[in-house]
Amino acid sequence: MFFALIIVLVFWVIRKRWRGAKKLDETPPPPTAGEDMVCCAHCSVHLPKSESITSQDKFFCSDEHRRLHLQA
Repeated sequence: MFFALIIVLVFWVIRKRWRGAKKLDETPPPPTAGEDMVCCAHCSVHLPKSESITSQDKFFCSDEHRRLHLQA
């Protein structure tokens, strides 16, 4: 029984060290470049600039909001 406990303890220590070394070798992924966010001139919702509709130097979340804002 004593030897079984020693074997389990040694196995646990080796396993823990191996996992720790593996984690140190991994490099974190490079940070991704963020995208500019804009605010809809009609409803004030924030959305990525690439998904917005631009009209008269203003950004809109949809064509409907662009039309409604220009009518007002």
